[in-house]
Amino acid sequence: MGYFDAASAVPLHPVARQALLASLDEGWADPSRLYREGRRARMLLDAAREAAAEAVGCRADELVFTSSGTRAVHTGIAGALAGRRRSGRHLIVSAVEHSSVLHSAEVFEADGGTVTRVPVQRTGAVTVEAYQDALRPDTALACLQSANHEVGTEQPVAAVAEVCREAGVPLLVDAAQSLGWGRVEGDWSLLTASAHKWGGPSGVGLLVVRKGVRFAARGPVDERESGRAAGFENLPAIVAAAASLRAVRAEAAAEAVRLRELTERIRARVPELVPDAEVVGDAERRLPGTVTFSCLYVDGEALLHELDREGFSVSSGSSCTSSTLTPSHVLRAMGVLSEGNVRVSLPPGAAREDVERFLEVLPGVVAGVREKLGAPTPTAVVREDELVVDSLGKLCPIPVIELAKVIGNVPVGGRVRVLSDDEAARLDIPAWCAMRGQEYVGEEPAERGSAYVVRRLA
Repeated sequence: MGYFDAASAVPLHPVARQALLASLDEGWADPSRLYREGRRARMLLDAAREAAAEAVGCRADELVFTSSGTRAVHTGIAGALAGRRRSGRHLIVSAVEHSSVLHSAEVFEADGGTVTRVPVQRTGAVTVEAYQDALRPDTALACLQSANHEVGTEQPVAAVAEVCREAGVPLLVDAAQSLGWGRVEGDWSLLTASAHKWGGPSGVGLLVVRKGVRFAARGPVDERESGRAAGFENLPAIVAAAASLRAVRAEAAAEAVRLRELTERIRARVPELVPDAEVVGDAERRLPGTVTFSCLYVDGEALLHELDREGFSVSSGSSCTSSTLTPSHVLRAMGVLSEGNVRVSLPPGAAREDVERFLEVLPGVVAGVREKLGAPTPTAVVREDELVVDSLGKLCPIPVIELAKVIGNVPVGGRVRVLSDDEAARLDIPAWCAMRGQEYVGEEPAERGSAYVVRRLA
């Protein structure tokens, strides 16, 4: 099985399947009722909450089940901001948060709040100093993921939580990608997660609000889940989610070692097997099963389709696979190459044979996509001491291909000006220069789009 997209969803764990089927028979009644069937359902719900709380490392009465991880994020951020409205209207997020966090920040901003988006290093990690500098007297809440969903980089949550605690600011941690591997360390205040990321059923999220954190639920509330998740609980799915979280945790230590070996193999071999490929993300502080790389001169959508034909399911943050034709906000914030981007995220149980076969077919697939794409003859003119390449109207990765084909036509020290109206060029041309030892001079306004100026060094 070549399913390599565990960062999106993990196949249902066998324990989750067993628990789901069993609780369909035992957990169908309303757990708020006092009759026999309701009491049985309440016992199942309480047991699931205790198991999930033990895995998270919190009290059972601090944890509620929501309809998804996204709903947990939206509820957690809105409730924490509302609860601390008197403290201020300032929110801190990292530039590489999941879209659910960034969408919540946009809503808060539209409602009159202010948002600081903390930049990241090229590895995808924030610095503790950057979060400390972002804190203000009116900061109501800070958010930081435990690990990035696109490149696998782990964040310094414990250290950031400490500086937030010293400033009296609660920290919300999106632990969707990491909770299956272990507890989130540090003195965080709120936490969210999603069951389908660790092998539980979809449609179950976790929201933890520590005692003492000011929290005011937004919108209509009812008596269920402490008023933080309205509506009848999906009890069979909740039971399955808690059971599978306990099961994957029991296997996590050994499986993490095994998957790290496999991803190390991919990280080492891809640059050797595929010319002009860049592995991105932190080499050490990262999730066990995630590795991400980008390939120059490749259409990301075509690459994913060809890998699918070979039996491999992977994901991408390339603008070439996006309906918006803009690069992933994560890759953009990191300042790394976006074109031909591939995220391999191995699920627990991934076979070494499948990884080796992936490495066998990848070079041919990339070469085939590059050949099919073809490098069009650039439209270039000489203007004084520089070459001008007109890539207007051409999408990723064509502007970079055209730049690569003409750079040798100018002398060392000469410049190439690439005209492009593709948003991806703003990220990919500087990344190409860094990979190929050329100097990126900068971006200049043009009559249409922008002019990206490159000086030939080699």
